[in-house]
Amino acid sequence: MSESKTVRVSILDKDYQVSCEESEVTALQQSAQFLDQKMREMKENSNVFGLDRLAVMAALNLTNDLLAQSEKATQLDSKQTEISSRLADQQTEIQNLHNKIDTALTRLKAKT
Repeated sequence: MSESKTVRVSILDKDYQVSCEESEVTALQQSAQFLDQKMREMKENSNVFGLDRLAVMAALNLTNDLLAQSEKATQLDSKQTEISSRLADQQTEIQNLHNKIDTALTRLKAKT
């Protein structure tokens, strides 16, 4: 088990101390940088004032993006399952045809 580590991240020029596992430090820093970038973009391109409102709007936008990606992943998983099922059916069909060919060749050899 990794040890917990306190990491300092900066979002909109405000520093935050966050604890995480040592193995998660890089991901935490990347997440903080991404959030900082999104909040800065939102601050520049909207009429949202106040850090709390900006954070809520950023959270809503990021959650919307996450849910949309999750839905796409679910659809892709469903398509993959469907394709895998079709492939299994086709493999069964090929095996059946192979067996018929073997049977026909065996009968043909027996007649000669």
